[in-house]
Amino acid sequence: MKDLWIDGAPATVEDLMRQALVNYGAYTSFAVAGGAVRGLDRHLARLTHAGHALFGAAVPESRVRDLILQALGDRSDAFVRVSLFSREISPRSPAHEEPPSVMVGVFHPATPLGEAPLRLQPQPYSREMPDLKHVATMGLIRARRRARLAGYDDALFVDAEGRISEGSLWNIGFMRGDTVTWPDAPMLQGVSQALIKAHLADFGLKQETRRVTLDDLSGFDGAFITNSATPACSVAAIGDHAFSLSTERLASVTAAWARAEPQPV
Repeated sequence: MKDLWIDGAPATVEDLMRQALVNYGAYTSFAVAGGAVRGLDRHLARLTHAGHALFGAAVPESRVRDLILQALGDRSDAFVRVSLFSREISPRSPAHEEPPSVMVGVFHPATPLGEAPLRLQPQPYSREMPDLKHVATMGLIRARRRARLAGYDDALFVDAEGRISEGSLWNIGFMRGDTVTWPDAPMLQGVSQALIKAHLADFGLKQETRRVTLDDLSGFDGAFITNSATPACSVAAIGDHAFSLSTERLASVTAAWARAEPQPV
């Protein structure tokens, strides 16, 4: 099951060529289960923000929802990516302003990043315009590739000021006792991260947001990553520093994510 639709019509070779040659746009991706999405309103708000920031105008959220429904057809379970791009913007003609085109990709349900705890390699890197989920992904793919080739599962980004921010495809949270600490640094505010934040207190967990560096790792007794395909996966190690996050606390984080009501597309 792999379908690509652009503005409600099957993607053409010309449209795909434009996206292959012009690396300018934004996207969001999420799991659809039973015809509903946890945090759908947040995904739509992300696209609205990106539309204004990158194209000078946004596609109405009602229009985006209609396009998602049209692309899904009779399928109630899938992994969906909604991308924004412009047929008019190019390196030689970058100043065009109007609501972008919308590409909807429908795929088989995504496989979580892994059930086993992850080993992360710290790498110096900061995404351009980190508040946007944009398509300039060479840097993060390169970082993830370097980590895999070095024997790690993924890369953890550390900025020029030494602040831990995010990973290649996910956000990270640290734990000490009953408190979750979120890094304070320029990063993409993930939807799954936001859903967890909204419901941690329901499961007896506190939270804070503060600067976290590699030197601070010894002050935590666990860490986990989260994204749309993986509500929570524990971290075994960051570089040479090992963690042992309890399955009970990880289950509480996952339960906080699950407390968010799925929203019908």
